[in-house]
Amino acid sequence: MSFFRVIKAELVRSFIIMRRYWFATLTGLIVGYGMLMLLIVGFMARREEVEGLIDTRLGLNPEDATNAALGFIIGLFAFGIVGTFSQGLQGMMRSGQLEQLCLSPYGLVTNFMARSMVGAVTSVLSSSVMLYFVAKTVDGRLYADPVPTIILLVLTYFNLIGFGFMVGGLVLLFKQTGQIAMLVRFALLGLAVWVSDSIDTGYRAIDWLVHALPIADAAICLKHVLIHNQMIGGERVSVFSLPSFPLLLISCVAWTLIGISIFKVMENWSRDKGTLGTY
Repeated sequence: MSFFRVIKAELVRSFIIMRRYWFATLTGLIVGYGMLMLLIVGFMARREEVEGLIDTRLGLNPEDATNAALGFIIGLFAFGIVGTFSQGLQGMMRSGQLEQLCLSPYGLVTNFMARSMVGAVTSVLSSSVMLYFVAKTVDGRLYADPVPTIILLVLTYFNLIGFGFMVGGLVLLFKQTGQIAMLVRFALLGLAVWVSDSIDTGYRAIDWLVHALPIADAAICLKHVLIHNQMIGGERVSVFSLPSFPLLLISCVAWTLIGISIFKVMENWSRDKGTLGTY
């Protein structure tokens, strides 16, 4: 029950802030949409030479553009969740809130699970709005099959939460990990944009390494549902029968257990050394 109380409190606080500062929320959506469109146009516009002249007409493939936008949003989702642990813990250390949070009856793991879950919900809501308008702008299509979409979003969250806890444990131990954490977050963002229907680098060892990373299989499955409408070669192929889906399940369990275990070890180590709130 304590976990749900923390989630309720965080949800209420988050939506009060969004309602009170509605102008900032609205402008954030507009700016996010504009940045997505600029990135898509910048990376995907084609300049073709026709009879000695440069044809600068915008040559966007709607499916490719929507695929890039969805990948970028999935990457931002990963970027935000991992940042909840890295930047969140560092900010609490600087302000002296971390030790107070540890003294609460809920503990660090419960509090950060609640914070990240609320952040994930608000991120999904705002990102869905931006993705919808981007798809409409480029004449792309989105297929929102509710059941697999919700299942995949939940699995994507747990796929990332364990990795976030691991990064948070490193913050507790080494304190100033801002640059490394930022590189990791950007790597996850780039990975979400890059992967498409499958992962095939030509080297099996590298393929398995990429599959082991969080967000890779989640991005493949989400793109298969939202963009391709679970169709491959004109035939409907359920996302649950894709090779990436069982790999996503394994990744969720593995990263959650590894991440929370590392976080608890680092938390106990910091408690014993008396450096938990020291930055």
